[in-house]
Amino acid sequence: MSNSTPPAQIAQNQPVTHDQMANAIRALAMDGVEKAKSGHPGLPMGAADVATVLFGKVLKFDPADPHWPDRDRFVLSAGHGSMLIYSLLHLIGVKSMTIDQLKHFRQLGSLTPGHPEVHHTPGIEMTTGPLGQGISTAVGMALAERMLAAEFGDIVNHNTYVLASDGDLMEGISQEAIAIAGHLKLNRLIVLFDDNGISIDGPLSIADSVDQIMRFKACGWNASRIDGHDPKAILRAIRKAQASDRPTLIACKTTIGFGAPKRQGTAKAHGEALGAEEIAGARKALNWPYAPFEIPEKILKAWRRAGTRGKREHKAWKGRLAAMDAAKRSEFERRTAGKMPTALQEVVTSAKQKLANDRTEIATRKASEAALRILAPAVPELITGSADLTGSNNNKVEATPAISPGHYHGRFVHWGIREHGMAAAVNGMNLHGGLIASGATFLVFADYCRPALRLSALMDVGSIQVFTHDSIGLGEDGPTHQPVEHLASLRAIPNLLLMRPADQTETMECWQLALESRKSPSILALTRQNLPAVRHTYVAENLCARGAYELVPCEGKAQVSLFASGSEVSLAIDVQKKLAAEGIAARVVSVPCLDLFEQQSQTYRKATIGNAPVKMAIEAALRLGWDSIIGDDGLFIGMKGFGASGPYKELYAHFGITAEAALSAIHHRMKVK
Repeated sequence: MSNSTPPAQIAQNQPVTHDQMANAIRALAMDGVEKAKSGHPGLPMGAADVATVLFGKVLKFDPADPHWPDRDRFVLSAGHGSMLIYSLLHLIGVKSMTIDQLKHFRQLGSLTPGHPEVHHTPGIEMTTGPLGQGISTAVGMALAERMLAAEFGDIVNHNTYVLASDGDLMEGISQEAIAIAGHLKLNRLIVLFDDNGISIDGPLSIADSVDQIMRFKACGWNASRIDGHDPKAILRAIRKAQASDRPTLIACKTTIGFGAPKRQGTAKAHGEALGAEEIAGARKALNWPYAPFEIPEKILKAWRRAGTRGKREHKAWKGRLAAMDAAKRSEFERRTAGKMPTALQEVVTSAKQKLANDRTEIATRKASEAALRILAPAVPELITGSADLTGSNNNKVEATPAISPGHYHGRFVHWGIREHGMAAAVNGMNLHGGLIASGATFLVFADYCRPALRLSALMDVGSIQVFTHDSIGLGEDGPTHQPVEHLASLRAIPNLLLMRPADQTETMECWQLALESRKSPSILALTRQNLPAVRHTYVAENLCARGAYELVPCEGKAQVSLFASGSEVSLAIDVQKKLAAEGIAARVVSVPCLDLFEQQSQTYRKATIGNAPVKMAIEAALRLGWDSIIGDDGLFIGMKGFGASGPYKELYAHFGITAEAALSAIHHRMKVK
């Protein structure tokens, strides 16, 4: 055969090779980035060999049903390399991921956004891009798999794979994640590290000299380094990891931008289009003479055949599912479908009826604990956990063991002092399906969780966080532990429901809302100090679902409307009583969730806010956010700066969060008017 014979013809007479399949990924990646004139070609080109082995020979995934419950999970933690996963989804045959979608990479409305987005693109397990979130969230996915397998048997039997970059491993959250994964022996978690030695600024050596192999081993992982361009070495390492009793890191030594003649191995390959000249050189170096976005039929067929492996495994799984005990199968299917148990409403109704006659003063963190005693048996998929504050958060599900290394039949997770890792892993457990996972810490430490909290809202995942010690009401620990700006900052996150209940009944209702909210994450902000009951009559409706409701009406036309959340609702009631004694008609509106109130109809909002000439909000936090209810000229009783150390009642008096201060402000306003 002469040297003048076109390579396309040569390919027809030879079997498709690993290199050709990998080069299909490289070509689509550089073509997609080039057409968009933005993106990150370096990682897809460098990691193509690793991805080809994983998706071509290992991954249990059915392109016809990307949401099959027992599929392997693949998380592209290095989300900037998104053309890698988009190219793979097209090649293995996910119907919606067409060549046209690849041509519209990073364009508005396409299935190929700049970073992968769950629920937007079929086959994407989570939204990645903020480095460190993918590997940390994957820990939760791997834990969920082990917990469900412990309960349901071999109907749950899959791995979680992560492709991580050096940037993922430099982020602090990664240490929290790998430490807890190693401790819990999450052997179904396999991290493929794209070990290319390059970051945006240049060689990794200018900023980092960590021995990642030793680091992971120190955290209880298997860890080894291989040639990331050797398909046999890659497959051997993955097979060994699959048989291990602990999580595994495979550091795959790769060349960023593999094939690009001038840019490979340099930072210039990381985050910009290669340009026509460099792409032409890459095509020559890779022996890829085809037009942009063209995949030869023979290579595409080889990829599609690889995609059919999952169909066979899916069929076998369906057989095992059908053979399960009927009751157990029904429960498994209910959970994986995300349907709430019918018993939930029944137990909530019964509890609220009893609480209507309960005048016990109790902290809402303790009210939450009491609610969990009732809710947990009715919602067996509810998993709780705490970042080393179990006795303070009061959120341990009773009568069930805690998860421990190698033992996953339980309902409580000791996350250790790892708030950020906990929040990310909770996201992963909820994304996995079959569980409703929650975490807990002090509200002030929401700052340590914030990137994962934001991501939960962005991903429409119903994670739950119990954040106790919600104000200066925690007292003596002082301003370092007293949240003042946190309520406002968390309310600023779209699609996040921050709920601050005022008593036992509202706490029960807020827990019900959190459990039923599967597309919005929830935070329950709970008190350390005891609070009186403010709801004294049974109402079947979940009033907290409205976000705000009139708790104490007044006779005749209201002169004052008082709005408050959580611990300050009882204070507002005290103010209302004192005003009534003076002949001033005032009403009290409880506002457990400003976010939900904003979702109500304009008619309901106007009626609830009312038209009293004096409007006052009371909350032991900053004013930010309350003007939407009380207006720019409304009165506010709350914090203006940081707290202090001392008994909580003295702190409330010191900062002027008292009935007397509220009355004085109201009297002054009415006098001025």
